Amino acid sequence: MNQKFEDILNLALETSEEVRQQTDTLNVGFDERTHSWELIVKYHGNLEELKSLGVKVEYLIAGYAILTVPETLIEQMVELEQIEYVEKPKRYYYSAISPAEGSCLPLVTMRDPFLSGKGILLAVLDSGIAYQRRDFRKRNGDTRIRFLWDQTIAPDENIPGRTPPEGFTMGAEFTEEQINQALQAATEQERFMLVPSIDVSGHGTAVAGIAAGYVQDGSYTGVATEADLLVVKLGLPGEAGFPRTTEIMRGITYALQKANELQMPLAINLSFGNSYGSHDGSSLLERFLDNAAEIGRTVICVGSGNDGSSGGHFAGNVAQTRAVELAVAEYETNLNLQIWKNYNDIYNIRLRSPGGQEAELTTSANGGKYILRLEQTELLVYLGEPSPYSVAQEIYLDMIPVNGRYINSGVWTILVEPVRVVTGQYYLYLPTAAGRNSRTNFYRPTPQVTLTVPSTAAKVITVGAYDSVYDNYADFSGRGYADAERTIGVVTAGLVKPDLVAPGVDILAPDVYGGYTPVTGTSFATPIVTGSAALLMEWGIVRGNDIFLYGEKVKAYLRAGAQPLRGETEYPNDRVGFGKLCVSESLPE
Repeated sequence: MNQKFEDILNLALETSEEVRQQTDTLNVGFDERTHSWELIVKYHGNLEELKSLGVKVEYLIAGYAILTVPETLIEQMVELEQIEYVEKPKRYYYSAISPAEGSCLPLVTMRDPFLSGKGILLAVLDSGIAYQRRDFRKRNGDTRIRFLWDQTIAPDENIPGRTPPEGFTMGAEFTEEQINQALQAATEQERFMLVPSIDVSGHGTAVAGIAAGYVQDGSYTGVATEADLLVVKLGLPGEAGFPRTTEIMRGITYALQKANELQMPLAINLSFGNSYGSHDGSSLLERFLDNAAEIGRTVICVGSGNDGSSGGHFAGNVAQTRAVELAVAEYETNLNLQIWKNYNDIYNIRLRSPGGQEAELTTSANGGKYILRLEQTELLVYLGEPSPYSVAQEIYLDMIPVNGRYINSGVWTILVEPVRVVTGQYYLYLPTAAGRNSRTNFYRPTPQVTLTVPSTAAKVITVGAYDSVYDNYADFSGRGYADAERTIGVVTAGLVKPDLVAPGVDILAPDVYGGYTPVTGTSFATPIVTGSAALLMEWGIVRGNDIFLYGEKVKAYLRAGAQPLRGETEYPNDRVGFGKLCVSESLPE
């Protein structure tokens, strides 16, 4: 066990490649062709001596870097004194009313002060964009996209304009001029040859359209209709379109660099999340976002995820609950489970299979990996320790089939017996709803603290969803803090999450086929808030009413203007934060 490594990385490195391939998580970050790992590091000083060893170093911001390390050099790499902490990438999942009709937007966009986001750079890090749509063009037909970085395209120096952005080695960057040239192409094939970037899923196109789309005849109106767009298509080929931590961090760094280059205030939209982590803002990605939010004139908006009603979380206390039942659906090829606890508490934890077999999980007080077998399911178990950035202790389980394609279905039971109790609390998380069968869930789930990471970062604006037709909380929306006694998680930092909610049910958005489709989820509530942040920044910074209107100040103003929802009596709360978005009330008088 190396204490510079996070628990899941320790487990991955101690597990064979053959076994890792049977899981959804352990092999993420490993390149089978080169037998190298892509790793995220927090460091001090510089890492130049690693380059002489054959390690690829990509410097980001604020003491973060991405390393591509041959597996045989990992032990040598981590011995470097400058390396403080190392994490592996995780995969993130993309979590009809016109977006401009609600949230008090017409009061500031259709009348004085007539805000439109002009002068603001709005960055969408997502699945790409259908850049040819008229929703993303100016009145003269030119594009509103200043830069498009498609991380999935293989760079080719022999093709003009097919190179990565400066300082990066993956993908291809397309400028405003190149996109305009493609828009003027005579045929679709010619356009694709000039800018071969496609939004396959349509998720990014919908997000960008809600945040900033506009059709000149008024048939569709997003929020910040004159904001300039910066688009990063995240993800790698063969990764089912889902980005990893490293792609997100590269995209954030790129957006910050471009905003500085263009000397423009920046609003960043992140509409995806993952359930892995202690949900306390301590992971490198969460802390990276907190650092990024303090660079330049920046606001970062992140969706709270769609796990509020998915049954993927359980919070217990040994004084009341010592047995937790987990329903595993048929045809699950693998499943992972995180158990988080206060390090002060000592429990004996046993796992009972559907057939009644039992195994002890905490057999080693010193931590590390071990393997168990219950029926036809093999359990890779890792008992972790607190890290320099987190007081929580994790017990991580990966369940894979032994002689077949599926793990045992039925009721699995986690039995928690106290040995030494200080708080008595424990928290269990399954993969996010997008990463498991909908019928795999806890029998008595806890909806609180179902925010997905990285919406748990302290200095981002965390956005939940509500149904604007019924004016009430959307039950799928990820929820925040559970109780004031929680000893790990967002409450310990004194945070309110989500910060507020925006319409997230049946929101009309542009699709990749030329039409408009109603979409639902916090993915689509978030760009309404990102666009609204751009409006506030235009009013404050561009128009000179408040040149310091960015970062936490935008969050404070949006919170202050939030309005009550039906059925919610106390604010802030774990469901809707300070209330529903109301932009006109968020502008100071």
